[in-house]
Amino acid sequence: MSAENTTFFASGADAISRTINVNPETTPTSSNELDAYYDIERTIAKIIAGDYKRIALQFPDELLHDSVPIYRRLKAGIGLGRELYVLADTCCVDEVAAQHVDADAIVHYGYACMSQTSRLPVIYVFGKKPIDVEDCSRNVSQVFEGSSALLRYDVAYTHQAESIATALHQALNVPISLPHSQTPSEASSIIYIGGESLGLTNLLITHSTCSVYSYDPATKSARLESSRTNRLLMRRYATVQKARDADVFGILVGTLGVASYLPLIKHLRTLLARSHKKSYTISVGKLNPSKLANFAEIECFVLVACPENSLVESRDFLRPIITPFELEVALQAEQSWTGRYVLDFEKLLADSALEEATTLDPPDSDDPDQPVFSLITGTYRHVKRFGRSDKGKETDFPDETSSSVILRNQDTAVALKDSAAAQFFQERTFRGLEVRVGEDAPSVLEQGRSGIARGYTDDH
Repeated sequence: MSAENTTFFASGADAISRTINVNPETTPTSSNELDAYYDIERTIAKIIAGDYKRIALQFPDELLHDSVPIYRRLKAGIGLGRELYVLADTCCVDEVAAQHVDADAIVHYGYACMSQTSRLPVIYVFGKKPIDVEDCSRNVSQVFEGSSALLRYDVAYTHQAESIATALHQALNVPISLPHSQTPSEASSIIYIGGESLGLTNLLITHSTCSVYSYDPATKSARLESSRTNRLLMRRYATVQKARDADVFGILVGTLGVASYLPLIKHLRTLLARSHKKSYTISVGKLNPSKLANFAEIECFVLVACPENSLVESRDFLRPIITPFELEVALQAEQSWTGRYVLDFEKLLADSALEEATTLDPPDSDDPDQPVFSLITGTYRHVKRFGRSDKGKETDFPDETSSSVILRNQDTAVALKDSAAAQFFQERTFRGLEVRVGEDAPSVLEQGRSGIARGYTDDH
């Protein structure tokens, strides 16, 4: 099979053969260094203080090589009657995987998005990456041109945050605020400590009006990052325009560990129903083109995930993928966007509640059949309108208690009422195998093929 034909057909072999990169400069080499780097004593103390009996240890790929020595040290310190389980997952706390082992607590290692969890207590162990504080302040002072700054950093540098802020204040002679400072200043600039990451990308796109300076402790280099912001926003705005042309949406549940994901999903479904859009809710976990290609009738996906994983480049996917905030922008009657960007669930829900409380419901369109101009195709398109009642009034949700199937003919064929999937199925050229009971003679039984379909060598 050619490379271009394998985009949506993953064999799964890459999950087995994938190489994990380990940075030797940050890997502890001795027992004492490992204990200090991963806060073994503090973790043991918290487990005992919380009287946790079944603890899940969640590691990202790049730290899995340290999971065995960490497991052994914790096991020796927590005593009998407590069990430890190793999980491998992303930056989000995986409460679902932890529940599979009936865990009552999670120890999360490495980079974390710090999203609030809904069920289990979490002990965060960020690790302690080395950083040359003097070199940081010296390099940042060579590129910084602001009057004040807010210091943001990768969580692995939390242990040096106070020292970095003090050194930057002395070198730049401007106020430096920490994220959780009791007296934050109205900073005109942001200084980010860390390498290229989703955290830095989200920082750029959510603070497009600020100058963002970054310092990478690994390369010991500082630079102004804000020149990338406009390009990021332009790509996101183009994706929003594609979402405006969609009538059928898929709400992708990419997280089950963030506390407010259920209220947000309900809010999105209400928003889409009021705009007469059809929506389907799909739990996917990690995204890949193969999964989403199975839902060909869906024209645009809305990803419900933590802020660190909300922005997805849709180049490799069949359909555009947007954030909940981008959906709100796409559903606006007027095509305008100020550049403001929100990725936090709680803030998005609070802003939406305030807007609903102070805004009257928009009147329904006088002419539902009026075509809409598309900026993507440069032509007019006919908008499909789902969820309309007999009186033409909008409803927040389809009636979940009513029967969603209706009898179509006397041969007991059925179709979904007001269903985008059924409409898509009717418009397809190929609809699968037809049931022709009593119309064809029985076939002769023959020996079939065996093995994996991708491995067949004959054409029969």
